Amino acid sequence: PENKDKLTKILACHVIGAKAMGADVAAMAKADGGTHKVKTVGGCELSLKADGGKVTVTDENGNVANVTIADVEQSNGVIHVIDKVLLPKM
Repeated sequence: PENKDKLTKILACHVIGAKAMGADVAAMAKADGGTHKVKTVGGCELSLKADGGKVTVTDENGNVANVTIADVEQSNGVIHVIDKVLLPKM
């Protein structure tokens, strides 16, 4: 219970308020010179990078996660599975 607010912030920093498929992410990154910055629902800033068919996500602390499974469509949006937990600056 004492860490509920921290956990909520961490989870919200993994959510972007847009339905962006992998091809959309790659196009946005390319249009922005290779890296596209986005704000999350939790108020964090993530950097999305597409290079050679691979997409990475970098958090505010410089931690880099690889997208391992893209474009998992759900009723409330689309999920891109990553291989690390991204953390907000606290």
